[in-house]
Amino acid sequence: MKRILLAFVTIIISAHLFAQAPQGGGANKGGRQMPSIGHIYGKVVDSADKPISQATIVLLQNKFDSTTKKSKQILFKGATTESNGDFDFGDLPLFGLTMKISAVGYKSYEEKISFQMKAPSTSSAPSSDPSKQMQQFTSMMGAMDKDLGNIRLAADANQLQTVTVTTSTSALKMDIDKKTFNVDKNIVSSGGTAIDVMKNVPSLQVDIDGNVKLRNATPQIYIDGRPTTLSLDQIPADAIQSVEVITNPSAKYDASGGNAGILNIVLKKNKKTGYNGNVMTGVDSRGGYNFGGNFAVRQGKVNLTAAVMVNDRKSLTKGTTEQLYNYDTLNIKNVHSFQTTETKNNGAFMFGRLGMDYFVTNRTTISLAAIRVHGEFKPTTESDITTDSIFNDHTLTYPGTRTSYGNRTFNATGLQGGVVHNFAKDGEQLTADGNFFSGKNNGDQTYLSNLYDPSGNFIGTSTQQQLSSGTNQFLTIQSDYTNPLSKNTKLEAGVRAQINKVENDNQTYYVNGSEAIKVPGTEIAYHNTNNVYAAYATLTSSIKNFGYELGMRVESSNYTGVLNDTENFTHNYPVSLFPSVFLSYKLKNRQELQANFSRRINRPNFFQLIPYTDRSDSLHITRGNPDLKPEFTSSFEASYSKTYGKSNSFLASLYYKYTTDLITSYQQLEYNPVLDRIENINTYENANSAYSYGAELTSVNYVTKWWDFNLNVNLYKSKINTDNLNTPPQDALLSWFSKWNNNIKLPHNFTIQLSANYQSKTNLPVNTGGQQFGPPQSAQSAAQGYILPYWTTDIAIKKTFFKNQAGALTLSVNDIFRTGANEQISFGNSFYQDYYRLNNPQLVRLNFSYRFGKMDISLFKRQSKNQGQGMQDASQMGGSR
Repeated sequence: MKRILLAFVTIIISAHLFAQAPQGGGANKGGRQMPSIGHIYGKVVDSADKPISQATIVLLQNKFDSTTKKSKQILFKGATTESNGDFDFGDLPLFGLTMKISAVGYKSYEEKISFQMKAPSTSSAPSSDPSKQMQQFTSMMGAMDKDLGNIRLAADANQLQTVTVTTSTSALKMDIDKKTFNVDKNIVSSGGTAIDVMKNVPSLQVDIDGNVKLRNATPQIYIDGRPTTLSLDQIPADAIQSVEVITNPSAKYDASGGNAGILNIVLKKNKKTGYNGNVMTGVDSRGGYNFGGNFAVRQGKVNLTAAVMVNDRKSLTKGTTEQLYNYDTLNIKNVHSFQTTETKNNGAFMFGRLGMDYFVTNRTTISLAAIRVHGEFKPTTESDITTDSIFNDHTLTYPGTRTSYGNRTFNATGLQGGVVHNFAKDGEQLTADGNFFSGKNNGDQTYLSNLYDPSGNFIGTSTQQQLSSGTNQFLTIQSDYTNPLSKNTKLEAGVRAQINKVENDNQTYYVNGSEAIKVPGTEIAYHNTNNVYAAYATLTSSIKNFGYELGMRVESSNYTGVLNDTENFTHNYPVSLFPSVFLSYKLKNRQELQANFSRRINRPNFFQLIPYTDRSDSLHITRGNPDLKPEFTSSFEASYSKTYGKSNSFLASLYYKYTTDLITSYQQLEYNPVLDRIENINTYENANSAYSYGAELTSVNYVTKWWDFNLNVNLYKSKINTDNLNTPPQDALLSWFSKWNNNIKLPHNFTIQLSANYQSKTNLPVNTGGQQFGPPQSAQSAAQGYILPYWTTDIAIKKTFFKNQAGALTLSVNDIFRTGANEQISFGNSFYQDYYRLNNPQLVRLNFSYRFGKMDISLFKRQSKNQGQGMQDASQMGGSR
């Protein structure tokens, strides 16, 4: 009787399961719907029981074709294995399934999947215990849950030797708080520096001096997520994998930087099993050259990368400077000068990087890297100067020439170390890392001026020499923790300490024959320490299509400085709060809306605060302002994105920034009673406030198989409120910037890249840096000037050859129409300046590169834990971290 009752219960439950089976589950020949109650799971490993991640698993279902009257297989489900090799499928039909597993470098695996509900044996004695009856029923239903165990894939040596993958990475990737532009395929910048890369990144503007602007403000530069002392012209273009543009940094990032964002340069890093590398060399039309290579090997528990690049540069800049000073109160009414300048800069730098990852366990990785940069430059400038001194009743004209030449060297060393630990809980991670960058520089600059009287008679020569040396150390220690609280909710928190030390020593001499006489009052020796301590927490979650990230950052800072061993400066900034809010909403048809807000700070640095007047260069006198206050910026941004077709995307953004106590460079005239002359002083002031707002459009389009392009347009308006400064107000300017990059694939493995950009009339960018070392005639004051319109066009053509297209020859020309001249106008109550320059137009580069590599599973005589890295990693010669 008990057995009959158990069978009856089984029939009732089975009938209920059949009735509830999904309609799409398929049917047998009789048309009955198969129940989808099966569940399978397991792990894919190699012959050494190491997990294979990203292996492809497909489940094929037998389905009766009423047309052909035959059974055929159709795709039922598919997935890839997790990083630990695990896979899991639920809601499966009870029979008619075939599982197929494939992975790069391994032979395919196939297995039939079926479930059998085993009834109790008729020969067994029936039990009168109800609990045992339920155990028998549970055992019957347990057959619907199958553990397939470890499925071993055998290595396919032939496939390892011949696999060639041609997939490509999308040019634009959008996250909730940043945009990532893949620049690995950029051929215009081949053989150049990071400055050339930035010229082809949407949203970024690059001026004639290589200064990068993001929405008309100077962003912070990071390398692999951390601050660096390296400048963009010290980083080779061929070492860069991608550029992350963070227009409105969240609480996870350093709050310093004021109204600018962050550019994170991601360096190339090996992701392939085995060994691979790349060698390259090139020349340009001015006699410059470059050569280098990178090598990477990854096997077992160790991943090693190495890169060395040498870049010899010869640049030519021509320009004019016109200045007018209105003195009025003295015997001299006005002074007008006109100067023509030609600057040649010959130099070279070497970049080296060595990195290692050690996989301690499947969940813990230790990474170490070292960067070394050495450079030496020898700039020479020839200037012809005509000065008109306009008196009340007559004018005197003084001709003159000036030659400056010098030698500047720098050495930079960077050390990076980190530990990443992944907990058993999916997504839970703890990281700790330290970054140390140290730079040393030495300079020797000589200014030789030939003096003439108004009649043109030679009076004599004045020679001035400036010696400089300095160090810069940057230490960052940081730890971050990520904990997924649920499937859709994630908590992130971290702490950070940043210590920056600067030392500098400048000596100025007048040279009389072979004797150098130190100029009294021109010695500058200073050192300072700037410390920033921070902690943050962010909560990221989503409710259906709505996502949000709420963050709060707490920072405090202090710095101390000593000038000439006599004057001490100390500034302590109390704890400040920096909230951030990021919202997103996913619409239908791959559309998304985003909105965000953040608050940031820009603290004055030591260079801007020291009250010392530096007269080492009489044409460029500088002075700090000890009364400067920090500036605070509130930023708002809203965006809409749409992905269509295969990889096409469109992004539209509206943004607004408001800054209080904006730190701006400022020019003023002062009378020097010692020298009995009027001097133009370059200093810094806090403007009352500033604002900027605009709209930015970015489009990535794959028009055909042979043509794709991205287009960026930025329309913006900005104004600095200078009511508190003794300078005429400057009207808010409505400006726009556009950049268009094209890639055209031609037959016979030729590729053309055409890039163009246009900048309308715009305000001078706000200066967020420190001491000015630029050309002495440069218009420096952001609150007192503008830049006239200009446009440039670059072109490059690339030909690949050899087996697997391993060789490449690239020919590129920048500013092909010689239209990239930069002209800056600055003005004040008593001065006017027009500064024009054209830098390296129509520079031609020819570069050759050859990549090599082999996936060799016996290289270290051990199996790699990441042999199944997957199609994406196998397709990249060097990937990003």
